[in-house]
Amino acid sequence: MLLGYNTNGLAHHRLTDALRLMAEEGYQSVAITLDAGALDPYEDTAILARQTATVRELLDGLGLGRVVETGARFLLNPRTKHDPTLMDPDPVRRALRVDFLRRAIDLAVALDAGAVSFWSGVLRDGSSEDAALDRLAAALRPVIEHAETQGVRLAFEPEPGMFIDTFDRFARLDERIKHPLFDLTVDVGHVHCNEPRPVADYLREWGPRIANVHIEDMVVGVHEHLMFGEGTMDFPPILAAFREIGYTGGLHVELSRHSPMGAEALRGARTFLAPLLRP
Repeated sequence: MLLGYNTNGLAHHRLTDALRLMAEEGYQSVAITLDAGALDPYEDTAILARQTATVRELLDGLGLGRVVETGARFLLNPRTKHDPTLMDPDPVRRALRVDFLRRAIDLAVALDAGAVSFWSGVLRDGSSEDAALDRLAAALRPVIEHAETQGVRLAFEPEPGMFIDTFDRFARLDERIKHPLFDLTVDVGHVHCNEPRPVADYLREWGPRIANVHIEDMVVGVHEHLMFGEGTMDFPPILAAFREIGYTGGLHVELSRHSPMGAEALRGARTFLAPLLRP
């Protein structure tokens, strides 16, 4: 396993500075959240190409593994967080999210990233579960087709409060998709928050499908990303389960609301997790 960090927790830093800070603190992997100040997919093509090449060279030089994240809050709509989504009832608005994910896939290729991570969005129009699953599966088809042409692994994240919020709902979606590049991002805090059984049980069940991991502390029933030691999670059994399933990717700390104390949070998370990751 590679100790990693999500750049959404260093949102007030230049991306290159954030990457150097991670490496200096001993992190081995990075989850790059594409955003207005971090490889904005809507930047001028020539400028974005130069930025991407610079970041790729730095990542390689620092020896950092990497995945691409698509959870920027206001990148597509400056007024509404995480809008529009794949669940939007308006096909024109859904297409905006699809276009963003296709751009993210292209950036993943340019960065040599291991996966692109994303989620469903909130269901707001009262559709039945089957109708909503059909809508989501249809919206995903062009994303999966593009990932297939580029050879990029997709990592879908069940997220509390969104339409696909549990492993059960993901399994129903997975039945409709059935594609070898369609896998999972597992946020262990979300599992602790939202699922009835211990986190380790789900890791063992879904092990081969886990392409990306988010990690933080959390309290049962409360979707708030907390610094380690501030929630109710028991991490040794979780890390033991990751070892048992042979997971070798990044464990990316996700503390987006800690950006005002970014460097301190980076160090605090490493201080907590590094001893637990030692053989």
